[in-house]
Amino acid sequence: MKSHLNIPDTCNPFTVCWPTMPLNSKTLALARKLSQHFPKFLVCQQNCHFDSRSVSSLSSRIRKRIKSNEQSDHSSEMEAATRTPRFVVSIEGNIGSGKTEMLNYYQKTQNCEIVPEPVEKWRNIQGYNALELMYENPERWGMALQTYIQLTMLQLHKLPQEKPVRLIERSIFSAKYCFVENLFRSGKMPEIEYLILTEWFEWIIKTQNIQLDLIVYLRTDPELLHERIMRRCRPEEKCIPLDYLKTLHQLHEDWLLHKKFPCPAEVLVIDGNSALEKMPESYEQHRNKIVNPLTY
Repeated sequence: MKSHLNIPDTCNPFTVCWPTMPLNSKTLALARKLSQHFPKFLVCQQNCHFDSRSVSSLSSRIRKRIKSNEQSDHSSEMEAATRTPRFVVSIEGNIGSGKTEMLNYYQKTQNCEIVPEPVEKWRNIQGYNALELMYENPERWGMALQTYIQLTMLQLHKLPQEKPVRLIERSIFSAKYCFVENLFRSGKMPEIEYLILTEWFEWIIKTQNIQLDLIVYLRTDPELLHERIMRRCRPEEKCIPLDYLKTLHQLHEDWLLHKKFPCPAEVLVIDGNSALEKMPESYEQHRNKIVNPLTY
């Protein structure tokens, strides 16, 4: 039915004009409902004419809207009540600390899904190995790689979670607080590039829901890390000096132990100095806290 409300030309198009007189229970109830369920509409007092048909028509539409909203709210509540709880764990540590081995160990855990670092993406951006370029010339390629890492890590965080527990290799937080900070503090990233990455990172953290419930820190001595890296002989890592690992180690310590940067979750520290083949003993010791946290 066509509304019989007369709206003056001077009124904002999002304003429903309300008469000063007469006021009765119907008009007051309708005004209340309009304000409550149509927040974009402002109810103002104007000398406007309306008849009972307009009140009846608007009231009918409002009742339908309220009923629809109540049903929608009820469905959302039921869905939330039956939704499986989710738990997200990031495995953090320096280069060579054993993150991949730890993920592989928990790979067969039934309630757990593994999300590895997207290293292959960094190695092949339409034929360009950005990881290798950064290690060879960090002053030139540090910003480019860290920009791409920030993007790909955000994509990992936003992947739909299919199982109750997710283990993710590193996080968008360590990318910023350890690796970007290292480039900047070592003088290999200009301040303007650092500020751009920082502003983008802060916007992501404020606007995106990045769930992280536990951080596992594989704490390993830099000297041992350097030995492991030399043994595994990855092409991109052949030029990594010990000093680079020492700086990264200190940044992990500053972030996860000394809390010099915001820490988004509880931290579980695991000594990573044992031989990799003996590390499963530590993984098993902390199994419940890491992969069975919902029943722990």
